[in-house]
Amino acid sequence: MNDDLAPSHLRRIFYKKLTRNLAIGTAIILFSLGLGMAGYAYFEKMGWVDAYVNAVMILSGMGPVDTLQTDEGKIFAGSYALFSGIIFLVVIGFILIPVFHRLFHKFHIEELERGQVKQKKTTH
Repeated sequence: MNDDLAPSHLRRIFYKKLTRNLAIGTAIILFSLGLGMAGYAYFEKMGWVDAYVNAVMILSGMGPVDTLQTDEGKIFAGSYALFSGIIFLVVIGFILIPVFHRLFHKFHIEELERGQVKQKKTTH
């Protein structure tokens, strides 16, 4: 077996990719949280703690805590809720890419070991 394909090496690559995607996903979530806090602070004139609570609740899918007072704040909250739903799906998918890749790779290896996958013929 090639040392580059040793199970411990593949496991290390998997965890490295998973950690990288988790870090990027966390950064996207934190950026989205900051965006929501800034929007609530600007449009609804909320303090940073109240803006944080409302942004977190929207980002987590729970909904706003405080009653919104301005039309601009209501439009922002609705737009931020749509944005948050999309971001949630994208980030979860992005974080799970290495997991699905590893599963698909594992199934393909098992099929190769059983001889169920036909190898492409190469012509020289």
